[in-house]
Amino acid sequence: MTAVTRNPMIRLENVHKQFGALEVLKGVSATVNQGEMVCLIGSSGSGKTTLLRCLNLLEVPTSGSIWIGGLEITAPGVSMTDVRRETGMVFQHFNLFPHMSVLRNLMLAPMKVRGIGYEEAEATALSLLAKVGLSDKANSYPRQLSGGQQQRVAIARAMAMKPEVLLFDEATSALDPEMTGEVLKVMRQLSDDGMTMMVVTHEMAFAREAAHRVMFLAEGQVVEYDTPEVVFGNPNHPKTRQFLQNVLKI
Repeated sequence: MTAVTRNPMIRLENVHKQFGALEVLKGVSATVNQGEMVCLIGSSGSGKTTLLRCLNLLEVPTSGSIWIGGLEITAPGVSMTDVRRETGMVFQHFNLFPHMSVLRNLMLAPMKVRGIGYEEAEATALSLLAKVGLSDKANSYPRQLSGGQQQRVAIARAMAMKPEVLLFDEATSALDPEMTGEVLKVMRQLSDDGMTMMVVTHEMAFAREAAHRVMFLAEGQVVEYDTPEVVFGNPNHPKTRQFLQNVLKI
């Protein structure tokens, strides 16, 4: 595991999110440092995905503040487009454009959103496909790829925008074990390269082995936030211990 720069990249202060009368996030405060991979774990309905979606304003917090880099993204007048340019997101489902080749899927957003020229966008896309082990699939279409290959393309597409932060929402939950391994390997490589990442996952072994820190959420609150050694080996809170007993069958 690579060393982490101790400069905050993500900062959350007392973040709340309500959907009508339902309060999903109840005052979340946390910091993620530059180059750090943080895995978010917890039961379904604990607020993990909602928290992740607040980080690129797919959900707008009801109250509280969020900073990405030096920008308070929850401040009045901040452009959602500017926020999403710096926060790449990889979803459970791949969301690739089926009528475009793999290469064109990677080139589209950098050209349209960042205004990058064709040759630079193509060179970047080819480099990223090599990074995720798919150089030979540049001219293929999504339907010609396995699920694991499509998810690796989705990761490369998010990276093509050169974001400050990458967010993963259960990126492997739709994949079989072999394909899951392919994707997790790429995520480890990104972490080794110093990408700041927040990862919602049910892959406890991955969180334990690859994360710099693990955040356990329960009922919309951060119950435990520490190194994998502490969270998995000696958790402080009874809710964390109960959750791990249930999912790890220990």
